[in-house]
Amino acid sequence: MATIQDKARALISSKLKVAESEITEEKNLFNDLGADSLDFVELSMMMEREFNVKFTEADTSKVKTVSDLFGLIERYASK
Repeated sequence: MATIQDKARALISSKLKVAESEITEEKNLFNDLGADSLDFVELSMMMEREFNVKFTEADTSKVKTVSDLFGLIERYASK
C-alpha cells in the first residue's frame, strides 16, 4: 500500500516533471525542483483532492521543502 509520502511524491513528480527519485525530503520545491507560485498553488490543490483535506493559506505559505509539504499533509490527514 502506498504511503502518504509515496502518493505525494508521485503528484509532485507529475506536476513538476521531475523524476520521483530526485524528490527527497530536503529538496526545496522552488529552488531545487523548479516550482513557481502557480505550480505550488496547483500542487496544493492536487494534494487537497488526493488526501481529502483543505489547507489554510497560512499553512501553505510556510511550505518550502518536500518535507514541509509531507508534514502539512500528514497533519491535516490525521484530523
